[in-house]
Amino acid sequence: MSVFSSASTSAPASAADATTSTTASAASASRQPTQAELLDFARRVAADAELIASLPLDPEGRTWVRLEGPAGSEAWLIGWPPGTGTGWHDHADSVGAFVTAAGELTENSLAARLPTDGWKTLELTDDVDRERRLPAGRGRSFGRHHVHEVLNGSTERHAISVHAYYPPLPRIRRYSRSGQTLRLEQIERPEDWQ
Repeated sequence: MSVFSSASTSAPASAADATTSTTASAASASRQPTQAELLDFARRVAADAELIASLPLDPEGRTWVRLEGPAGSEAWLIGWPPGTGTGWHDHADSVGAFVTAAGELTENSLAARLPTDGWKTLELTDDVDRERRLPAGRGRSFGRHHVHEVLNGSTERHAISVHAYYPPLPRIRRYSRSGQTLRLEQIERPEDWQ
């Protein structure tokens, strides 16, 4: 497993990890990681107490650093100050997984397949909302076009999480929600967040 640096380059956590990472990368370079493999990766990274403790935390806004994910996936270590969240969004054509490493996160999601393009406003049915509470050590994987928001509902404590996506995020669509109305507000591309 590889770790991060603030300069967006990756360095092995240890010589043993470097060998394991190189061998695993060569073996899996010809195939795509599954949702289960992304979740397993996120769990292993979330269990690395030294790495989690090294993430700089900001009392005002989220912090993040890029990690080297398995088989060409994109991965992030994210710090969440109390009361922060992502807002409603999806990850377009990428599958993904995330695990809470410290604190607790809440995921609100929609149990509905949305059209991929060509719409600005949708009326949702009453039975599509799902909520998951994810304390440290818990996580989930998800498929393409999964619409959700992730929140740190604590008023006192930071949360930290590990996220992995494959293919690397081509775009993120951001939504606003008022009652059962979901509205596409913005499309972000990698250059907007890297």
